[in-house]
Amino acid sequence: MPRTRLHIASDFGVNSTLQLDADQARYLSRVLRLRVGDRLLVFDGLGSEYSASITSLGRSAATLLVIEESVTTTESDLKVHLVQGVSRGERMDFVVQKASELGVKRITPVLTEFGVVKLDAARVEKRRDHWQKVAASACEQCGRVRLPLIDAPLPLKHWFGSKPEHVDAELILKPGAATPLTGIEVPQTKVCVLIGPEGGFSDGELEDAAVAGFHPVSLGPRILRTETAAVATLAILQSMWGDLR
Repeated sequence: MPRTRLHIASDFGVNSTLQLDADQARYLSRVLRLRVGDRLLVFDGLGSEYSASITSLGRSAATLLVIEESVTTTESDLKVHLVQGVSRGERMDFVVQKASELGVKRITPVLTEFGVVKLDAARVEKRRDHWQKVAASACEQCGRVRLPLIDAPLPLKHWFGSKPEHVDAELILKPGAATPLTGIEVPQTKVCVLIGPEGGFSDGELEDAAVAGFHPVSLGPRILRTETAAVATLAILQSMWGDLR
C-alpha cells in the first residue's frame, strides 16, 4: 500500500484523470522524488480515498490516473467542535494542525476581548484559506479522509448568537473550575469546547458563555498555554469517548 497521500479538492472517482498544479507537481517530483508509474493515495477531503498512479510528471504539472477506492477507518465517531480564540501566528497554525490530527470535525476561530490578533475584513478570508491548507496538510500526513470544517474568524459575541444546536456537551476551559474535563457526563456524539487565546477570557465573556449554556471545566492545577490546552483537551476527549480509547 502506498504511503504518500495527497488531498485533491475536486470531485473524482475510479478511472478519473487528475491534473495537478505546479506546487503539487514540484512536491511529488522534487520533495518525494517520485516518478511516472509510482503509486500514491489521493483523497477528496469529504470521506473518499483512492489509489492512483502517476502517468506524467514535470516541473510544473503532473497527471494521475485514479485506479481503485480504498477503505479507511480513520474518522472518530465523537464529533468535536473546537471554538478557539485566535492566537498569534504559529500558535494558531499549531492548534489547527494538531486539532486536525486529533480528529476534530469543526474549528471556529473567534476574536476575543483579550486576544492580541486583530483581523479586518480583507484578512479574514486569507487567514481562513491559510488554516484550511494547514488542515489539509495535516490530514495528508495523519491518514484522515475528511478535512475539518474551518469557519471564517468572527467575534465571540457574534458566534454566541449563531452557535449550532443539538450538542451533547458545551464546555469552556476555565482555570480553577470545580469540574475537571474528565468529570463531565458521557457525551453521545457531539462536544463543543471553547478555548481562550493567550490572554484568556474576560469576565464578560465568561458570563456570556454561561448564558449560552457552556459549563466551565478545568485541565488540572496548572495554567496551560492556549495551544497546549487545545491539544490536551482534544486528546482527553478522544481518549475518554473517541477513537483513542
